[in-house]
Amino acid sequence: MFNYILGLFSNDMGIDLGTSSVLVFIKGKDIVLREPSVVAMECNTKCVLAVGIEAKKMLGKTPSNIIAIRPLRNGVIADFEATEKMIRYFIKKVHNKKTLVHPRVVIGIPSGITEVERRAVRESAEQAGAREVYLIDEPMAAAIGAGIPIQEPRGSMIVDIGGGTTEVAVISLGGMVVAKSLDVAGDKLDEAAVHYFRRKYNLAIGENTAEEVKMKMGSAFPLEKELSMNVKGRDLLTGLPKTINITSEEIRIALSEPIDKIIGAVKNVLEETPAELAADLVDQGIILSGGGSLIKGLPELLAQETELPVNRADDPLTCVAKGTGVYLEELDKYQNSRKINI
Repeated sequence: MFNYILGLFSNDMGIDLGTSSVLVFIKGKDIVLREPSVVAMECNTKCVLAVGIEAKKMLGKTPSNIIAIRPLRNGVIADFEATEKMIRYFIKKVHNKKTLVHPRVVIGIPSGITEVERRAVRESAEQAGAREVYLIDEPMAAAIGAGIPIQEPRGSMIVDIGGGTTEVAVISLGGMVVAKSLDVAGDKLDEAAVHYFRRKYNLAIGENTAEEVKMKMGSAFPLEKELSMNVKGRDLLTGLPKTINITSEEIRIALSEPIDKIIGAVKNVLEETPAELAADLVDQGIILSGGGSLIKGLPELLAQETELPVNRADDPLTCVAKGTGVYLEELDKYQNSRKINI
């Protein structure tokens, strides 16, 4: 009852604390914030100059006294101080200045992180002002957010391709029966594009450019109509700015290695799945979520490789955030339910 009353005066929230972006779900309001996981700080004082969208604009463009960083790498905290400041900023931004009562926070985390890393996430949120912190594995949150009936006694498979990790899980009766967390996801796709341009064209491109190329041109399967675009960067031989024209076929080659690793992880989980649940997947198929799932042709390639139906979630970018929100709602119901004595 006490938590329920406090909840009336605070914006309890679910957070998808992603390597590439942070999404915040507020109870009763849906997703209210979606910003990049980037912090810009003054090097000497560690004073935060910008967070989120404004900080991302600074990547690769800062003078020597300013650093713009992604405080999370491969789904875990790489810079504790910067992560704490980022979480604090986002909580304050969405909490509508209700500072008298701190919010309860549910955070989606990769399933493969260690207990030490889990504690670091929890402590970051507590230091940032959370009243209570609950952690939920990202595959579970993504499955809930995608509308998968996780409590039913049947196998369901979720593949959540985020920025730092790809989470693959077979879920039944409210738990993960088989799960794998792979540190190959959106960021590795960006890196693959950077290496391709450097190797083939002697062209250095920035992080933001690589992400733009991936989103506009990236594909895992031949397209009905192949695409092309101009890409600007720095010629490594002359040191001068340079523009080249590239095609979607080239980018498909560039991204093939990390995509093959993701497909390999899915196959490994399928190989470890109990026979009864594997039989369920023949009908249920595989659900894709996360920003990485938006790569063109990925469902078609995965379906070809696994011989299972493959579909994207209706809104793959928000599945984990929405899942943390639903979990928060269920948490409220659980805490407020009365015990029945028989």
